[in-house]
Amino acid sequence: MVVKNKRPFGFYVCCVAFMLERMAYYSAKYLIFVFVAATVVTGGLGLTKVEAALIQSNLVAFTYLAPIVGGYISDRYIGARYCIPVGLALMGAGYFLGGSATTVTTMNLMVTLVAIGTGLFKGNVSAINGSLFDDENQLDSAFSVQYSFVNIGSFIGTTFVGILVATTFAHGGVQGFRPAFQLCGIICAIDALWFLFGMKFLGEVGKKPFKAGKHVEKKVETEVKPLTKVEKRKVFAIVLVSLFSVVFWVFWYLTYLAVYDYGGQFVNMNVGGFAVPLSWFDSLNALVCIALGPVLAALWFKMSKGPKGDLSLFKKLALGLGFLGLSFLMLVFAELSRGGVATAKANIIWIVAFGILLSIGEMLFSPLGNSFVTKYAPNKIYSVLMGVWILASFIAGKSYGYLYEFASKFPIMQAYVVIPIILFVSAVLLFFFDKRLVGLLEDKEPTKAEAV
Repeated sequence: MVVKNKRPFGFYVCCVAFMLERMAYYSAKYLIFVFVAATVVTGGLGLTKVEAALIQSNLVAFTYLAPIVGGYISDRYIGARYCIPVGLALMGAGYFLGGSATTVTTMNLMVTLVAIGTGLFKGNVSAINGSLFDDENQLDSAFSVQYSFVNIGSFIGTTFVGILVATTFAHGGVQGFRPAFQLCGIICAIDALWFLFGMKFLGEVGKKPFKAGKHVEKKVETEVKPLTKVEKRKVFAIVLVSLFSVVFWVFWYLTYLAVYDYGGQFVNMNVGGFAVPLSWFDSLNALVCIALGPVLAALWFKMSKGPKGDLSLFKKLALGLGFLGLSFLMLVFAELSRGGVATAKANIIWIVAFGILLSIGEMLFSPLGNSFVTKYAPNKIYSVLMGVWILASFIAGKSYGYLYEFASKFPIMQAYVVIPIILFVSAVLLFFFDKRLVGLLEDKEPTKAEAV
């Protein structure tokens, strides 16, 4: 018997909207740093790299923090589908403002508009997408596919905008930073039109605040009451998983500093006479995620329909932490291959293996959080908890720089052995307590006998 995993067209409306938004976002994230730090003669603002990094870090941090507020709005006051085009309009306005910026104040205003817009957009798109499915067995599969669309946008944004800045948009010695920012604004405008067109394929989902229910065509209690004991257990489980998410993302962000630092010093990046740019590590990550999305989607759905059922979310997250730990071991093996010789260079294959294992861990971990929240979050705080999952990335993004500074005080071998040990221990804890964690998600109160 062939089990069909058909998804509604509205799901792809949201996926394409997410892809286009991420295309603009990752382009702008790259542009901010190079534009602010570039000299005035070459078309930049002529400020320092420190100032450029500060503005860029604020963009990353607050676009992960704002979805908490956007989620609260769509949970209580405005249907999520109406928040999304408004968010895209604000982001587009911010990018256009960046294209005409001449001061730090203007750039900070751009970051503010983009952050507010992202808050209305990001968590709400995932919340709508999850609400389109009546069969919860499809959610892990669906969000893995959504994550592939996100990475397609990321890949295009990080790979091709730099080329446009230096070629098509450049005039003489002036780089095309400003037209590139304007392109980001145009992408958001197109995205808003696409989503407005696609609203008719969303059914009733997202028309009303989520306190009325994820699937509003079902009869649900609309009065906002205090959380029940069962709901509190589910919220606790979501917050607990979000804490493990902080652990995952702190070290995930750290991998980029590790690769760019270690690879630049100790890895032979030449292949057949061609010097492979370290920046292609980002592209490798995106490509592996794009390829793995449909594969894992099919695997999760097939397992969910099998006699043994799917793996629990906690086990999947544990596997994600484990693969991230394995990726750091590649740097340990690279260092061992150098044999302690200061001038020796490790083979590039170690960096490639690092990137592949990192991406597998990311695909096992990141998309499933949205699925988890969709399945178990109480309606009255659905989008807020979707924002909490995103908030974990904000905390990690603000923390990994300090962790890198601390780790840099130790020898390479020592630092890159301790990190995977922490990740492996976290993975083992999730596996060991899997049954108890799954018990938090039950829809009934355990009896005294079951509690014992």
